[in-house]
Formats: sequence, structure tokens, C-alpha cells
Amino acid sequence: MLFIAGGTGFVGTHLIERLKKEGLSIRCLVRDEKKALELSKKGIGFHIGDITDRESLKGALKGTTLVVHLVGIMEGSPEDFNRIHVKGTENLLDEALREGIKTFFYQSALGANLNGETPYERTKAMAEDLVISSGIPYIIFRPSILIGGDVTVGQLDGFTKRLLELIKTFPFVPVPGKGDSRFQPLYIEDWCTAFIEALLKREERNRLYELGGPEHLTYNEILKTLMEFVKVNKPLVHIPLWVIKAGLPAGRLLKKATGIDIPLPTSDQLRLLSKDNITDPDCIKKYFGFTPMRFKDALFLSHQLLLRG
Repeated sequence: MLFIAGGTGFVGTHLIERLKKEGLSIRCLVRDEKKALELSKKGIGFHIGDITDRESLKGALKGTTLVVHLVGIMEGSPEDFNRIHVKGTENLLDEALREGIKTFFYQSALGANLNGETPYERTKAMAEDLVISSGIPYIIFRPSILIGGDVTVGQLDGFTKRLLELIKTFPFVPVPGKGDSRFQPLYIEDWCTAFIEALLKREERNRLYELGGPEHLTYNEILKTLMEFVKVNKPLVHIPLWVIKAGLPAGRLLKKATGIDIPLPTSDQLRLLSKDNITDPDCIKKYFGFTPMRFKDALFLSHQLLLRG
């Protein structure tokens, strides 16, 4: 029996579909009865609780051997990042220790760093340290951007959705800075294959894997490829980061006053977009023995969701 915290998010929904095909029993942590009912209809067990509420986790892991921790946020206050990434991980580890869990999986992020510029980077690294020092055998993934989606699952990744919003909202496509920061998009189904290989087909534990797709692509290249795929021809307009940051308060006021869903980044997200987020392009092949999808191929496999926008 596997226990998944974060099973109703983008990564979790795709992972559950793959685990069901493997014939595995799954129990998910959910925060409300509506999501519990949706899981129940799919034959998936559930426990109603929240990783930030230690008491609500009591009994959640009973009868399970593997905990999969996928919960994370990309925006919020420093307190939010600490409460969810750090305290939430600590709570889940405490319950895992109490129940004698055999393996703890943590979904971190490429760039996690105790001295990082943003709360996101720092708290992801703090959570990693908690997992490593817990004494529970662990596997940690640090992926670059996860992209794509299976139409049967019905969820497209948040990064691509945000880019589609930018492409559709404005007469031009605003690009923070030069747009030359490099990323390594990894198709979600390839991430799932790596997970199954590392967690279910191998006994080796206490490993941290940095993961990414087979290409280093700049933000400009990702945007142009996506626009070509959805058949949109608009100019890329590069805007200095300081101009975007200065305009964020006015943009939020306009969004609130008009009700128009203007896709606005946070200051921290701008910082993350302005730096490389890459690792060895052959890492998946070296670690797990297969070659992941190129970005264009992943878009093609996700085309029905992309065209829905």
C-alpha cells in the first residue's frame, strides 16, 4: 500500500494513473470530502487531513509501507512556504516514523538550496534535510520543469498553462529580461517512469536524483516552440526585470478592479525565471536506462489539452 500526499495535484494525478496500471493499492491524503468522493469513485482509498495539521495525520499511514510526498506551492508568503514545505514535511515524517514506514519519497526541485534567493528554494532544501536526517530510507527527486499531460487524466502542467495565458492575453508576448535562462522540460509520463523504476523496481535507497529532459532550452525557445504548436504568431517583447517588478502592484490593482484574469508573476517567480534550471541532459538515461521525450514530442502527446488551453 502506497500513501500519497498531494495525489490530487498535477503530478499526483498522473502518478496515480500509472500506479493503478501497476496494480498497486493507493491511499491519498485529501483535505475535503469532495475530493475524497472523487478518489473513492476511482477505487482509491483516502484519509481526510492536512500535512500542516499534525493531529489530522494520526492513523493516515496505517498499513502502508511507502509514503510519497508531493505537496508543494510555487507562490505565497515566506510563512506559507515554511508552513507547507518545512513544517508539513516534518509532520508527515513524524507520522511515518511512528508507523515504521519503509521508504519515504520527497518531491523537491532542481535548484533547492539553503542559501537560495527565494523562500521556495530555501524551504525545499530545508525539507530535503529533514527527510535525509529522519533515519527513514528515502528517495528524493529534484526535477526541472515538469510539462505535458495525458488527456485521460485531464490536467496540464501549470508552467505551460501560464505560458498559454500570456500568449493569448496580450497582443505581444511579454518576456522578463532577455529570456535566455535555460530550462530542462521533463515530460510528466517520463517522470512517472523514473519514479516506478527508482521506487518499485529497485531496492536501492538513500538517493537524491537531479532530473530533467534531454534538452537545455531557453525561455525564448520554449515560448517560440509553444506558439508554433498552437499556431499563434506574436512578437516576443523583452521587458527589463525592474520594469516588470515596478509594475506588479499596479497590475494587481487593475486585475482586482476589472476582474480580468491577467497572468502576473510574483517577484520570486521572476527571480526563478531569470536563472538557469538545468542538470545533465543525459541524467535520465544514466540513472534509469531510458531516453525521455524531447519538448516538441511532449507537446504533441499533450496536444488535446494544449488546444483546450
